[in-house]
Formats: sequence, structure tokens, C-alpha cells
Amino acid sequence: MKTVDVGAMLDEGPWSGYQKLLIFGTALTIILDGVDNQLLGNAVPALMKDWALPRAAFATVLATGPFGMLFGAVLGGMLGDRVGRRTALLGSVVSFALVTFAVATADGLITLGILRFLAGLGLGGAMPNAAALASEYVPRRQRPFAVTLTIVCIPLGGALAAQLSGLVLPRYGWRALFVVGGLLPVVLAIILMKVLPESPRYLARHRKRWPELRALLRRLDYNLPDDVSFIEAGKDAKVQHASVRDLFVPYLRLSTIGLFGSFFFCLMANYIGISWIVAMLTGAGFAQVDASNSLAMWNYGGVAGAVLGALIIQRLGSRLTMLSMSAAAVAGALIMAAMRLDPQATLGMFVMFTVTGGLMNAVQTTMYALAANVYPTEIRGTGVGTAVAVGRIGHVLSSYVGSWALETGGPPAFFTTWAVTMAIVFGSLALVRRHIQRTTSAGAPAGLGAPAGH
Repeated sequence: MKTVDVGAMLDEGPWSGYQKLLIFGTALTIILDGVDNQLLGNAVPALMKDWALPRAAFATVLATGPFGMLFGAVLGGMLGDRVGRRTALLGSVVSFALVTFAVATADGLITLGILRFLAGLGLGGAMPNAAALASEYVPRRQRPFAVTLTIVCIPLGGALAAQLSGLVLPRYGWRALFVVGGLLPVVLAIILMKVLPESPRYLARHRKRWPELRALLRRLDYNLPDDVSFIEAGKDAKVQHASVRDLFVPYLRLSTIGLFGSFFFCLMANYIGISWIVAMLTGAGFAQVDASNSLAMWNYGGVAGAVLGALIIQRLGSRLTMLSMSAAAVAGALIMAAMRLDPQATLGMFVMFTVTGGLMNAVQTTMYALAANVYPTEIRGTGVGTAVAVGRIGHVLSSYVGSWALETGGPPAFFTTWAVTMAIVFGSLALVRRHIQRTTSAGAPAGLGAPAGH
């Protein structure tokens, strides 16, 4: 009987067309996650008008979604480690889709807040499982790019949400916007239930699912006999039941602390933008279309920045790349704080939203690849999920920080919050020991996954 180490085989294996198709399928779930996550920020001006409420009245409602995501990220990550990444991911997609559809029936702030909290549970559970699943489909040398290409779909979905809002809101109103945002993920989940397989590394740990694993590996062009047995050895210590305590073992402790700080402040920075850019600009006299387009440019910049950042990480490693992007984001935010916003001259504003948004989103999305690299397979879902959950605390607070900045200091104070939070992200990333190392010219990572990264 032949014994195969699935982790080692995949780490050093080919990067096939079928694997790329699987990454594409995983990425589609996150595009729609990003769409649903950013619909409310775009709809706030229409809700203010429809319900005759001031902008500040929506701060708590905007916080309920990320509050749900906080719990969803932890529960979803743990669920993925126990029942499988695919099952947890698709279950999350269906749950946030159905609740988003129900938001169209909301008749007040309390109902809206409850529904956004419930949607947040599903939204929070999707991202850590997508990151873990993407990382476990592909060879090690392609892992940072595959995970980032999946998570970069968050700002891509946000950009689509902004442009969808610009089309739907003026013609059909905010209720129609949430109907569309709920229906699309349900359709996608039904399709992916048929075509998306479970993580091969997860399957290797469950003997009764070895026939499923053999079939998957054969589709990945591995020639295996029918009586093959599987192990998932790896270099790190095994755990029977993943828990948050496992994230603080000595060789992971400093990296975990750095990741938690990075996720907390980077999600705060990004969601200050997502939640309040449209409301800030409409309050400054910009048309709804221009305000939504500014958020779209901010997100499109994030897509380009994240893909470029992932490619640079493969050549230079994540430490230099992510620290440089964080420092540049601080500089961009300070430039924006000094700018004068003019509804009649939008080009310069669009450019700065694209550049600064690109840098901030790039840091956020590549952090998922960094987290997937820090934690071994057995606790990867729990590790990524918990880091994201800590980030969701910053996300929750972002609605209040953004509202406070706008009420006390207007747009200059708003952009200054970006500079301060991204400076703290810089310091947190510097603490991480298990950074992604650069890919050597031969195509293999230089010591990737060793207990003490560079």
C-alpha cells in the first residue's frame, strides 16, 4: 500500500488549470461577499432621505454588521476546521444572501440593525474559509498569490456594489438594491455546491473521505492507486481540536499579536472609508453618482494594488512589501487631509481615492495570505478566523470613529484617521515573525513555513 503525504505533494506540485478554476470559484463567493458587505454604506444617503434621519443616526446600524462578522469569523473558522472549508464557506454564503434579501423589508433602524447583524454572521464566516480553502488547493509557491487573488475580490465586490448603487438607487430605490444583493449569492451558491470540492488537506485527515480525495487528486493530474493511504504530515505540531489557545504557543505568539494588531487597525481604516465615503461626499455637495464613483475608484484601486502587492510579495517577501505599502498609505492619507474637496473638480479626488484606496486595500487583502502562511493546516481556519474577528472589532468601531471625525473635523479629520490607523498597522506588521518569504529564482520558497520565519 502506498502512503502519500498530501501536504508535501501539493506544496511542491504543479499549478494546473483545474486549480486555477477552483480559485476562481472560491473568489466568486468573495466578490458577492464584498457586494453585500458594502451595500448599506452606499444606501445610507437614500435611507436618510426616506426615513428623515441625520447621518449620525446610522452609526450604530453600520456597526451591527461588523459586530456580527466578528462572531461569524471565529465561528466560521472553527466550523471550517471541523466540518470542512467548503461546507462552512457555502453555508456562510447562503446565510448572508437570505438575510440581505430580507433587508429590503426593513421599516426602521432597529429592524435594519438586527438584519445587518445576522447578515454579518454569514459575511464573517465566508472570508476565513475562502482564504483557508484557496491556500490549500495550490502549491506553496503560488499560495500568497492565490489567497490574495481570492480576498482581493472584497474590494472588487465593493466597487461593483458602488456602481450597482449608482445605477439602482436613483431609479428603483434602496429596497431594490438589497433584493438584487440577496438573490445573486443564492444563485452562485447553488452552482458551487455542484462544482467546488473540499480542501484536499482537510480530506486527508478523515479516512472515510479518502475516496473523495483520490478522485480530486486524480483531477489534479496525480496518478494514484486505489489502495493509497494518506497523511498530512507538515512540519508543525499536530492538534486534535483547534482552539484559540493554539495560536499563542511560543513560536506563534509574536506573529499572532502582530497579526491581531494589523487586522484590527487595517480593517478600521478601510471600513471608515467603506462606511462613510459616500455620506461624506454627498454631505459636502457631491452628487450621489460622483460619491458612489469615488467609492468605486477606491475599491478598484484596491483590486489593482492587491494583485500587484501579491506579485511583489512572491519576489521580495511580505515584510518589505507590506511595510512599504503601509507607509505609502499613510502618506496618501495625509495628502488627502490637506486637499480641498470641490464638487466641480473631481479628477484629482478620484486619483487620490484610487491610489490611497489601492494601498490600504492592498495591505488588508494581503494580510489574509500572511495569516494563512503563519498558521499550519490544523489550525489555519481558527487562526485566520480569529485574526479576522479581532479585525472586526476595529470594523465595528470604524462606524463611530468615522462619524466622530466627520462631526468634529470634517473631511480633513476623516482622512487623518486613515493616516493614524495605517501607521499603527505598519508597527504591527513589523512584529510578525512568520512573514511570507520571497520565492527563489528556482521557483521554491526560501524556507516558507519554518517555525521561525524571517
